Amino acid sequence: MSAVHAVVLGASAGGLTAIRHILAQLRPDFGPPILIVQHIAPSAGSTLVETFRDHSPLPVMEAEDKTLPAPGTIYLAPPDYHLQVEPEGHLSLCLDERVRFARPSIDVLFTTAADAFCPHLAGVLLTGANDDGAQGLWRIHRLGGITLVQDPATAKARAMPEAALALCPKHQVFDLDGIATTLNTLVLP
Repeated sequence: MSAVHAVVLGASAGGLTAIRHILAQLRPDFGPPILIVQHIAPSAGSTLVETFRDHSPLPVMEAEDKTLPAPGTIYLAPPDYHLQVEPEGHLSLCLDERVRFARPSIDVLFTTAADAFCPHLAGVLLTGANDDGAQGLWRIHRLGGITLVQDPATAKARAMPEAALALCPKHQVFDLDGIATTLNTLVLP
C-alpha cells in the first residue's frame, strides 16, 4: 500500500486548466482518493464534474455529506459549500462563514484533511489570486505530509503559490507536469 492515503488539491484563478492538465496525466490505477477545492461562484452550478470528467482516467463526482472517500476517486467541493474531512475520514459539507472570501475554502479542506490523514496526506496548491490554502498547506507540512506547490512562474495567477512559499519555503515546487509526475510516483505500491 502507498504511504499516501489521500490527496488534497486546491486552486483558484486559472485552476480549471491547471487541474485538467494534472488529472489527465494521473495513472489509471491511482490509488488514493483526491479531494479538490476549485474556487467557483456560488451561482455557477455543479458544472465542475463534467469539466473534469473528460480529462481524467479516474471517476469524478461531487462530494456528498457523510461519504467515505473511495480509492481512486476524485471528489469536488460543490459550489458554496465548504468541504471538510471528519477525523474518521468521512467527508462533510457545511455552510459556515466564508474563509478568505471563499466558500468552498481551500484552507478548510487542507486543515481538516491534515488532521484526519497526516502524515499520509499529499497537499497540492496551484494557481490563484489570493492566499487561501497557504495556511492549510503549512499545516499538512507541519504534520508530516507531502506538500507540492505550483511554480509561481508557471501559474496563471501567482499570489496563491507565492503565499504558500512565503509561509513555508520547504514546500516542493514544480510545474504542472512535475506535480503530476510526483503524484504518480508517490502512489506507487
